[in-house]
Amino acid sequence: MSLSVDHVTKRFGPTIALDGLTFEVGHGEVFGFLGANGAGKTTTMRICLGIIRADAGQIRWGGIPTEELPRRTWGYLPEERGLYPRSLVLDQLVYYASLYGMPAGRARREALAWLRRFRIEDYAGRRAEELSKGNQQKVQFIAAVLHDPDVLLMDEPFTGLDPVNLILLREAFVELRDRGRTLIFSTHQMEAAEAQCESVAIVDHGRLVAGGRVRDLKRSSGRRTIRLAVDRAPATEWVERLPGVERHRLDAEGAEIDLVAGVEPDAFLATVLAQGLSVRRFEVAEPTLEALFIEHVGRPAEPTERLVPGVAGPLSAPGVAG
Repeated sequence: MSLSVDHVTKRFGPTIALDGLTFEVGHGEVFGFLGANGAGKTTTMRICLGIIRADAGQIRWGGIPTEELPRRTWGYLPEERGLYPRSLVLDQLVYYASLYGMPAGRARREALAWLRRFRIEDYAGRRAEELSKGNQQKVQFIAAVLHDPDVLLMDEPFTGLDPVNLILLREAFVELRDRGRTLIFSTHQMEAAEAQCESVAIVDHGRLVAGGRVRDLKRSSGRRTIRLAVDRAPATEWVERLPGVERHRLDAEGAEIDLVAGVEPDAFLATVLAQGLSVRRFEVAEPTLEALFIEHVGRPAEPTERLVPGVAGPLSAPGVAG
């Protein structure tokens, strides 16, 4: 059982949103769908859900075309806010679950259990507009999972969450994965993707540029990352004058340095010592997912996803495939 995206193409007028996109997500995986603005992530999810149709290619779950699957197969957390602002939180959750044929009594019990888990049970009888953005995001997540879908699609699920709520959401991901559910999410937060994902697809301009298990992508990369700290030298000065540095990131402990392709760590260390610097820490590390993303895409991910022409505005109900 897997989700197969097979040579999917989609145009909006002159804009090519997806250009033969192909990748596969294994059953029971937490999968990161990574790309900068306009890469085609939201478009792919909406084709999965049947909100829009591909011009060519097909998406299948367990070998069955997605348009032939029952609606309850999917859960969807859109990036846009989709709650009814003046409706009560619990009433909305029960209503959304009913769209998938879930009995009201069961939906109410399970919704309250999720609200307790996310520490917002006291908001069950409040209007959605009274909640903070982070709490609205948690309610939308509950709406997407309440009917227990096989596949959960999430577009920027970490938006508006503080560190505590981020941990709660990650714990929910692990539980759903352990129950055999498949979770696919897009994000610009590479640290969150690295912490959660077993596999990823990195897309750029509607095409797959890298994909597979995260550990395999790191091992196959020719990139070398060094964690370096020196004594008695202003960081911005000593890093900028070192040869062989492609990019660097400074922190309180020193610097994380991505070496130019072909520069070996031992040779780089010799260069550092030749500069007369006193090395306090020198560690060779695997490249981060962010470094891999920049390597394949050539730029960092942007903070927000651009809406594709022809698919504007929020969906009317979170988790509903239209």
